[in-house]
Amino acid sequence: MKTAYPTFIRESNGDYLVFVPDLEIYTEGTSIADAIEMARDAIGLKGIDMEDSGQKLPEPSNVERALEKAKKDADDVFDYSIGVLSFVDVDFLEYRKQ
Repeated sequence: MKTAYPTFIRESNGDYLVFVPDLEIYTEGTSIADAIEMARDAIGLKGIDMEDSGQKLPEPSNVERALEKAKKDADDVFDYSIGVLSFVDVDFLEYRKQ
């Protein structure tokens, strides 16, 4: 099953910090491309873990709902909602084969 989750990426001090609100995932990369790859890997790992424990994967949010979740997660120090919003796709069946 292939799906795409909304993902926020925000640069901070040369690092690219990542937040996937639907799965409550935080990760980072050294570049935009690396951040996207790290997000894909984190989504794949969490998705497989959820499936293996009998949990249902959440449906990806639309842009408005993803922004709401990111703003709700924000604190006085960091707000992912002002970062770049992208959609990161993962094919869970293919990821499991790896």
